[in-house]
Amino acid sequence: MPKFEDSLQQLEKIVEQLERGDLPLEDALKLFEEGMRLSSFCRRELESAEGKVEILLKQNGKLQAEPFENTTEVSNGRRSEQRRSEKASHSK
Repeated sequence: MPKFEDSLQQLEKIVEQLERGDLPLEDALKLFEEGMRLSSFCRRELESAEGKVEILLKQNGKLQAEPFENTTEVSNGRRSEQRRSEKASHSK
């Protein structure tokens, strides 16, 4: 089974070859078909990874899935809120 990274690298090479536009039609069609297969594989792998990244939280005795959030954005947003609240407290 191919790795995601290897498949993505192959797909990038195929796109570069097709973008050059110097291939005979038959070769271009074969590459296009291979690119579509790789694209489909990569999409499935990403969807699978997305499902694995979901965080399970236990609320009210039930497990509830919560989508993964970018921790940098979340923590930066919270930090900004904390700083504003700290400034407000100090200015009183």
